[in-house]
Amino acid sequence: MTDTPPPADPFAAPESDIDTQAEDSALALDAAPIAARPIVALVGRPNVGKSTLFNRIAGGRRALVEDIPGVTRDRHYADVTWLGRAFTLVDTGGFIPDTDDKLLQRVRDQAQLAIEEATSVVLVVDAMAGISSADEEVARLLRKSGKPVIVAANKIDSERRAIEGLASDFYSLGFPALHAISAEHGRGVDDFMDELIESFPEEDESDATARDSDKNVCRVAIIGRPNVGKSTLVNRLLGEERMVASDIPGTTTDAVDARLTFQGKAFVLTDTAGIRRKNAISARVEQFSVMRALKAIDRADVALLILDATEAAVDQDLRLASIAVEKGKGMVVLVNKWDLADGAGVKQRPFEADLRERLPFLAYAPIVFGSALTGKAVFRALKLAGELDEHLKARLPTPQINDLLQQIIDAHPAPLYGGNPVRLFYMAQIGERPPTFCITCNRPEGITEDYKRFIINRLREAFGLRVPIRLIIRKKSKKEFVPKPDQKPVRRANAKFRITARLKSKYWNK
Repeated sequence: MTDTPPPADPFAAPESDIDTQAEDSALALDAAPIAARPIVALVGRPNVGKSTLFNRIAGGRRALVEDIPGVTRDRHYADVTWLGRAFTLVDTGGFIPDTDDKLLQRVRDQAQLAIEEATSVVLVVDAMAGISSADEEVARLLRKSGKPVIVAANKIDSERRAIEGLASDFYSLGFPALHAISAEHGRGVDDFMDELIESFPEEDESDATARDSDKNVCRVAIIGRPNVGKSTLVNRLLGEERMVASDIPGTTTDAVDARLTFQGKAFVLTDTAGIRRKNAISARVEQFSVMRALKAIDRADVALLILDATEAAVDQDLRLASIAVEKGKGMVVLVNKWDLADGAGVKQRPFEADLRERLPFLAYAPIVFGSALTGKAVFRALKLAGELDEHLKARLPTPQINDLLQQIIDAHPAPLYGGNPVRLFYMAQIGERPPTFCITCNRPEGITEDYKRFIINRLREAFGLRVPIRLIIRKKSKKEFVPKPDQKPVRRANAKFRITARLKSKYWNK
C-alpha cells in the first residue's frame, strides 16, 4: 500500500537548530484577549432539579461526544448550541448557606465561584416546595453579583400546576425573568432557552471576525497543574519576564494572552491557572479554576499540556487532556523539569512508555522532554504546536480518501450485523478543526466503536495526522447515487425525464 504523504511541514529550520536560533527567530508582541464562548451556571439549593435541567439541555450534545477510552470524566459541564449561539453550561452542587459541614461548604464555595465566572446565571427553584430561606440567600448573592439571572421554577409538570400559578411566588426574589418549566418532561424549556440566549452580551463584530482575519495565527493554551512551570515556559518563549513565575503554587490566577512570531508563524500563547488535586484545594479562588482552563481551551487551537518530570501524571493531568481532546484540540505534551529527572538517573524511554500507558487516548500526540528554566526543547514544543495547527486545518483530497477506504475494506471489511453484510460506499471530509470525515454505508448501526477507531487510526497513518479525528457514519438514502472511485456520476434525473417523455409521446394519444 502506498500511503499519502503527510501535510508539508510549515517550518523549514532543522530540529537541531530550533533551540539555538530561538532568540533570533522569536518576536514577542502584545495580544488582545480573544473572546470565549459565554458560560451559564446552574445554581440553587439541593434537590431542585439542576442536574435534570442540565441533562435536558445538554442531552443532545452528549450524544455527539465520543467516549474516550481510558479516561473517566465527570459530566458537570457541556458545550451547547441554541439558535446558533454556542455556550458552555455548568452544573453546580446544591447551595446550602451557613453550614458547618466541610463538604457542603466546599460545594457552596464552588457555586459562588461558578457565579463569578459565569456570563449568565440560572437560579433553579422547586415550584412545588415554594420559597425557602436557602432560595432567598442564593438570590441575595446573585443580586450582589450583578450578573443576568433567570429563575427556572422547576417541577411544573402539568397544565394544572401552571394554571395554579405556583411559579409566580418566586417573583418576590427580585428577578423579572421567571419561567415555569419541567426539566424532566421538557415543558417550557424552549421558551426558557430563548430568553437565556437573549441575556448574553451581543457578539462584537471584531470578535466574530477575528479568527477569519487571522487564519494563520495558532492559538496555544498552556495548561497543567500548579507549579509545573507554565509561566516560566511562557517567559522563556517570549524572552522576557512577562508572567509572574514563582515556586509558590497558584501564582497565576487567570488566563493571560501574549503574541509572538516564531520562524514566520504567528502564535498566541495563553498562560492559565493550574488545577490542584481535589483534596489539596485550600484557597477559594482555586476551587473553580477549571472554568478558566475551559475558557482557554475553548479559545485555543492547540493545547500544550505541561507535566512535571519529578511526578508522574495524575488525575488532573488526565482530566485536562481529555477536555482538550473532547473539544477537538491538538495536543502537545511537554515533560518539564527533565534536567532534574535526568540528573536523578531517570531514563527517557521507560518514562515515555509509562506516560503513554497512562494516556492511551493520546497515543498519537507528540511528547517532548525539556526544561523551561534552561530553555531545552521549549521551541521544539512550539514548532510541534504549529505543525498540529496545520494538521487541524488540513483538507484531504477525496479520491485519496476513498482509495484508502477501499484498501481498508479489502484488508479488513466491516463485521456482519445481524447476519447481514455492512457495506461502506463512500468517505469524504466534511469539516476541519478537527478534521471530520463522513462515511456513507447501508447499516450505520453495524459499525462498532472498535471499527471506527480502526478507520481513524488508518487515516492518521496514511495522512500523517497527529490531531483528534472525528468520524460520522450515516445511512445512504435510497435515491442517493454514490459513484465508485473510477466512475463518473450519471445524470440520472435527465435520463429519467427523457424516458418519461418518450413514454408519454408513445401512449398519450392511444
